[in-house]
Amino acid sequence: MGTLRSPTRRRLLLGGLGFALAGGAAAASRAKPVLMNACRADLPTDQALRDLLQAAWEGIDTTRVWDMHVHLAGTGDSGRGIEIPAASPLRPVEYAQRLFYLNAGCAHDAPGKVDDSYIARLRNLCSTAPAGFKLLLFAFDRAHDELGRALPQQSSLYVPDAYARDVAHANPERFEWACSIHPLREDAIEALHDAVRGGARAVKWLPPAMGIDPASPRCDAFYAALAELDLPLITHVGEEKAVHGPGRPEWASPLRLRRALEHGVRVIVAHCGSMGSDIDTDRGTNGPHLPTFDLFARMMDEKQYANRLFGDISAITLTNREPEIIRTLVEHSEWHDRLLFGSDYPLPGIVPLIPLNKLVRERLLDERAAPLLEQLRHHNPILFDFALKRQLVSRGRRFSAAVFETRRHFERNNA
Repeated sequence: MGTLRSPTRRRLLLGGLGFALAGGAAAASRAKPVLMNACRADLPTDQALRDLLQAAWEGIDTTRVWDMHVHLAGTGDSGRGIEIPAASPLRPVEYAQRLFYLNAGCAHDAPGKVDDSYIARLRNLCSTAPAGFKLLLFAFDRAHDELGRALPQQSSLYVPDAYARDVAHANPERFEWACSIHPLREDAIEALHDAVRGGARAVKWLPPAMGIDPASPRCDAFYAALAELDLPLITHVGEEKAVHGPGRPEWASPLRLRRALEHGVRVIVAHCGSMGSDIDTDRGTNGPHLPTFDLFARMMDEKQYANRLFGDISAITLTNREPEIIRTLVEHSEWHDRLLFGSDYPLPGIVPLIPLNKLVRERLLDERAAPLLEQLRHHNPILFDFALKRQLVSRGRRFSAAVFETRRHFERNNA
């Protein structure tokens, strides 16, 4: 497997976008067709595109398809608890991230109504999908210190459980939700039980950003509760550049999840660890640095984790991922029952992040599908991501239907 691309690539990309956006209205206007999502509401009437979508749904039980990696975002203007630090054009990377995320969610032109517009766009994106198709919406807890105290000033984002729950409850035919609870909070176990009573389908972590060391013995009580409740843990591993916090980078190593797995927790590794590198601590504290994906793949092949370790395929098509990772995931059909479709929305709506021509050059995508997918992404980034991943091919193989029928992973056996 090839070495992953330089970790600075994503910083450079977003930094360049930031300078483009900060350079003035004229420059932004000229860049819009290339860089910005057009946020069109209805699907186009193009018959070839409709045929592509119909083919994407063939062979799949649409009532079992959940996009299990969808971020809630906003500015907090709804007064319902979202917190996000203000972004300044003087810090172009952060400024670009915020503008592009809001554009991707089609909430950038709704001053005073950003939170509500983001949700309205999600409802619109679901309206053209078959009945039964749902989105799993993520809450996002604040960063906390080692004593379980909240650190709002060091938190890049806060989306309360109550907000995610209420959004899902208001749209039960299309939305489900995942809670986010720091395991060292004094009320962590109580909050977990409350979330389950409120219909939470999973727990979402981003360890370095939230200040969580998954290998700490202090997580054991939380892991025991997760295992007892049969609630999966969706956690980021590998490099993360979009969200920052007080934790240590090594806390994102997939090897640090062995503790949760040994407690019987079902763990879903976000993005299959497809970016970054980590120390191979299986070879000791001074082990070599290996691509995070290689460590994830090793764990996927360990028989003791066959029913507990999973990966989601969100973000694997982003420009900062190696094509070899897509090939490995597509060709390892024995993993497909343990791979889950997720879009990482709103990222598929950030046009430069998924260069279709690159996938064509790498022979992972039929060139005839590329212009149709390019058209689709400006109308519906979630269906674009779904159709794109249904089209991915390597040595004649594709992702099986099981990858997209994710609902079974969130139906608790002891409910």
